[in-house]
Amino acid sequence: MYHVHQYSLLLDFGLVVLIWIVQLIIYPGFTFYAKENLARWHKVYTPRITYIVLPLMVGQAAMAVYFLSQSLDSFTLSYTGLIILVWLNTFLQAVPLHTKIQHSTHGLPFANKLVTINWSRTILWNVLFILHLIQVHRLY
Repeated sequence: MYHVHQYSLLLDFGLVVLIWIVQLIIYPGFTFYAKENLARWHKVYTPRITYIVLPLMVGQAAMAVYFLSQSLDSFTLSYTGLIILVWLNTFLQAVPLHTKIQHSTHGLPFANKLVTINWSRTILWNVLFILHLIQVHRLY
């Protein structure tokens, strides 16, 4: 089980690093584009970042399912709950804003809102990683 936690921690850490890059560099960078260029760049950016984010998120969710199959302890339930919250935030808030940016003639307000709502994902993924790190330290 130790190796499973190591792999899972790598996924968690990858998402933490990625979310900080997105939060501090990529999303604020959207606000510097001229309105006609933002939608054009966004159409290129979205599929590219999806190739990075989606496998990490799916891998993380798969690890949660594996942990649930092994134990229903407080760590596993908390870990899974945090992942569910991240997915809900992603698909109910972030994805619709990305769609609005892509299909808008002036996406700047949506880009600004994306920076704001993304703080919750940033916090959730950091809490999730720290929780997992504490769990691994406790187990091993």
